[in-house]
Amino acid sequence: MADINSVVLVGRVVRDAELRYSPSGTPVCKFSLAVNRDKREGDSWSEEVNFFDIVLFGRLGEAVARYLVKGKQVAVQGELRQDRWEREGQTVSRVEIVANNLRLLGGGGTGGGQDRPAPSGGGASTPPASGEPDFEDDIPF
Repeated sequence: MADINSVVLVGRVVRDAELRYSPSGTPVCKFSLAVNRDKREGDSWSEEVNFFDIVLFGRLGEAVARYLVKGKQVAVQGELRQDRWEREGQTVSRVEIVANNLRLLGGGGTGGGQDRPAPSGGGASTPPASGEPDFEDDIPF
């Protein structure tokens, strides 16, 4: 049987995404995701928060970077990748999630109560990266 490395998370963006470009010109979008989990402690329940570093490469990262604002709820599907390096004689490692798919969900973020931030500039608006139609209001006709 083949090995499986698959992760699916639904959470909220911790801070606005950072979009950079590699020396070869590949877009690299990085952000952190907070995922809440209810945990039982004796007779009561408490909430535990876990933080995950997410990386999006290529056109997907470039397309959704401006929508990944603090508080925005997203679903991420990807795989775990571990980076290892030496620092002061010690081996250090970090685990990131390299996303293959991302879906923008409702709630959170900025943009005057809309599901996404308002486009900048005076030109035409850019359709959402999720593939949904971009209508001025909720009624599409």
